[in-house]
Amino acid sequence: MYTLNYYIREYIEYCEHRKRLDSKTLKAYRIDLKQYESSCSNLSDCFSKDHLDWFVTNLHKQYKAKTVKRKIASLKAFFHYMEYKEVLDNNPFSKLDIRFREAKLLPKTIPFHSIQLLLSTLYKQKEQAVSEYQRRCCMRDIAVLELLFATGMRISELCSLKLSDLDFESRSVLIYGKGAKERILQIGNPEVMAALVAYREAFREEIKECGYFFVNRLRGKLSDQSVRFMIRRYAETAGIQQHITPHMFRHSFATLLLEQDVDIRYIQRMLGHSSISTTEIYTHVSSKKQKDILVNKHPRNLMEVNKG
Repeated sequence: MYTLNYYIREYIEYCEHRKRLDSKTLKAYRIDLKQYESSCSNLSDCFSKDHLDWFVTNLHKQYKAKTVKRKIASLKAFFHYMEYKEVLDNNPFSKLDIRFREAKLLPKTIPFHSIQLLLSTLYKQKEQAVSEYQRRCCMRDIAVLELLFATGMRISELCSLKLSDLDFESRSVLIYGKGAKERILQIGNPEVMAALVAYREAFREEIKECGYFFVNRLRGKLSDQSVRFMIRRYAETAGIQQHITPHMFRHSFATLLLEQDVDIRYIQRMLGHSSISTTEIYTHVSSKKQKDILVNKHPRNLMEVNKG
């Protein structure tokens, strides 16, 4: 008789080669399913509704809502696979109430003036570089942050870019998003394009050797963590008190475009969101636009009330 561990390994292999899920998703699946496996005493126990119900309840006791939601999704996908493989006749998830209220956390954005200050600091650092190594590092860092803000792409998408994904003639970038979805975004600002061209010319050999567009000092692929550290360091240099993360550039990209009256469905496509409901959270963040409407466009402004 097969063990749960066997089925989990088979499922991960299926996700990797058939569904072509990315490494981060596969890692999360392994962690979540291993945790469930550790809670079971035998195979029939694992596939029972009562045990699954007990496990979900304990997840809520241990973790925040976002983590619980992810772990339940991992389990649900696995049980669906078990049903597909006809290991299970009845999927216990079909009789389980897993709905719960989740607090909506508004995305944190970077104020326009802070982004301006951060980029200005980078360009100033490049001009004041005391060595060729420092100058080249600044060129790369400028290209990274300019592209993050210009496209609103995820940090994982940026670090996975290949040279062939950037079309310097049409000034566009091909982005491989979640769920193996592709999208093409144009780079409209000439300064952003100039930063990318300058970086490409300076790092041509390293890019060819590494295989990825953005490289680290060891001539390997630039990591998410390196970008986080880079942003934190430049923010400190610029005197910005706010804790800034790479994902906040994505939030700021969406929010600032909304404030410029860009249709939310265009923003949805640019961000690579499958559902408009995911993008709509930015409508709650755009307080500047809301203030402008209420101050300048409220019909009360047109009223002449007789107070005499």
